Amino acid sequence: MSRLIEFYRGIGTDNAGRTLSQVWDFDDDAMEYHHDFIQWLFPLREPSQFNRHAPQLTESDIAEFRADPDLRDRLLRSLDRFLLFLGLERTKNEIAPRPGFPTRSDILRIPNHNWLRITRVLHCLRLLGIEDQGRKLLDCLEKLETEGRARITPDTLRYWREATYPQC
Repeated sequence: MSRLIEFYRGIGTDNAGRTLSQVWDFDDDAMEYHHDFIQWLFPLREPSQFNRHAPQLTESDIAEFRADPDLRDRLLRSLDRFLLFLGLERTKNEIAPRPGFPTRSDILRIPNHNWLRITRVLHCLRLLGIEDQGRKLLDCLEKLETEGRARITPDTLRYWREATYPQC
């Protein structure tokens, strides 16, 4: 079993010695301050430019996530925590702003490292078998931009679309 799978099953730790539950328990300030957790919550095949200790998805990891509903449920919980950080929430049918969204919306008004995190999240969700949630997140972000509730650059939206729909 890979270190990533152990982390996601709750029997291992990330490179900083944190469990998945401990990362889920980060408050928003901790999520903003720490830059080495996002690669563990939302791993990719490529090495991280920011965390040389981050896991890289293997074909075996991808197959395991796609085959195991418990792993996907844990990934959804990671998504829910990240959405809360952004001021968004996942409902049965969509991802939408939470009450109080304007106070968190600066994340989506000024280009910052969280935009790179969103790209990572969208790409990871597609790879690990819950691409429908990535599409809902992208739909929400595009709607926020169209409504003027977020100021997302066209280039960033293009990156997010490519992460969600690689054939774009």
